[in-house]
Amino acid sequence: MNAADILIEALPYIRRFYGKTVVIKYGGHAMVDEGLKQDFARDITLLKFVGINPVVVHGGGPQIGSVLDRMGIRSRFVDGLRVTDEPTMDVVEMVLVGNVNKEIVAQVSQQGGKAVGLSGKDGRLIVAKKMHLVRSTEVEDKPPEIIDIGMVGEVTEINPEIIRTLEAGGFIPVIAPVGVGEAGETYNINADWVAAKIAVALGAMKLILLTDVTGVLDGAGTLMSSMTAHEVETLLGRGVISAGMIPKAQCALEAVAQGVGKVHIIDGRNPHAVILELFTDKGIGTEVSG
Repeated sequence: MNAADILIEALPYIRRFYGKTVVIKYGGHAMVDEGLKQDFARDITLLKFVGINPVVVHGGGPQIGSVLDRMGIRSRFVDGLRVTDEPTMDVVEMVLVGNVNKEIVAQVSQQGGKAVGLSGKDGRLIVAKKMHLVRSTEVEDKPPEIIDIGMVGEVTEINPEIIRTLEAGGFIPVIAPVGVGEAGETYNINADWVAAKIAVALGAMKLILLTDVTGVLDGAGTLMSSMTAHEVETLLGRGVISAGMIPKAQCALEAVAQGVGKVHIIDGRNPHAVILELFTDKGIGTEVSG
């Protein structure tokens, strides 16, 4: 396929998505590999220049773990969630807001985009409450075990006014998944869930979750390029969707149930993964619709 064919294939998608909001959860290997970082920044900048409004929500688990290791603070996880005491929360906020967020903003700016870094504390963008893990016990008549994992939060409210203001001004919001409680306390929140909640609050046309796998696989290990919410629920119930794909599938279900047009779970290890998924007929990952 030559360059002209590629542009012609992209044209109907650009026309369809013009003026619409696309929320992208940025994480995994795409945040570590230097070449993929530049590809992502180019993709996001291109979206803005062709009239689409990208909103980036990023993770940063490996970067947080690296700093904690250097400080001699041991990382502990329960059901995939980082146990976050007050010293750990200080590091989480420092790394996500002060380091990772600003690096992404700088990379987009180098590609000619106008990016602005935010945390959930800015304009009370992400309001949260403390999360308690509830684990059922095998012993009859014994109540469920409630596990305290520290300053890990769950979203209670999204106030998207600051995002809309930035979009209208031609800026690309880049959001760290740090929330604020009613008393001003700081919470560490799973970036997938933050992205889903923001997509719902903005009425986004699409939510894209970058991962380190090809997408959702069926029982035979074949990539499911397109799925309905019912099909996702079926695979979850049968245990076909498992491990780290479970929260992403749950995010997708919640997002489409609450009005997001489609959710795309794609492999961020592919160069220009966002553009390939949005602007080509085949795409590269799994598309989930309501």
